[in-house]
Amino acid sequence: MVHFHRMNVTSFPTSFGLCAITWNDQGLTSFHLPGDKMASASDGTLPDWIAATIARVQRHFDGDLQDFSDLRFDFSRVTSFQHAVYAAALAVKAGETRTYGWLSKTIGRGMSASRAVGVALGRNPWPLLIPCHRFLGANGKLTGFSAPGGIETKRRLLSLESAEQFVAYAPL
Repeated sequence: MVHFHRMNVTSFPTSFGLCAITWNDQGLTSFHLPGDKMASASDGTLPDWIAATIARVQRHFDGDLQDFSDLRFDFSRVTSFQHAVYAAALAVKAGETRTYGWLSKTIGRGMSASRAVGVALGRNPWPLLIPCHRFLGANGKLTGFSAPGGIETKRRLLSLESAEQFVAYAPL
């Protein structure tokens, strides 16, 4: 039996632009970077943990870099492979980058799953919070980014985190 949980949404300003967040009783269901078409439907009163998450996102965009790995994510709508990719991605902190191959090896799949890891990161419902922007191609190049603004948004996020010096890529 599938249980459907009421989903809540609110948008909020950041120095990066208007972001939005959705959640249910299980946890965060999605995060939206500026440029996503996401209507705010909040009834005005936010749960304390959502208000705290929003404040942390705002601080992050203001240069007080945050580690979001302690947030409660609702992984019920992603595959077990995606869940493994996202959980491992949370270990890469602000200012660091890794390759898709590194992530593939980290989850025990070997280099052959690098493309599948890239696809999973491209479907990440929580960009920024689960830092898919911190992953680069094997040659250290910025590759696709599915959030609004594409590669330029990825570059802006890495620049915010002072990751330029890492763009050459971290070795496996």
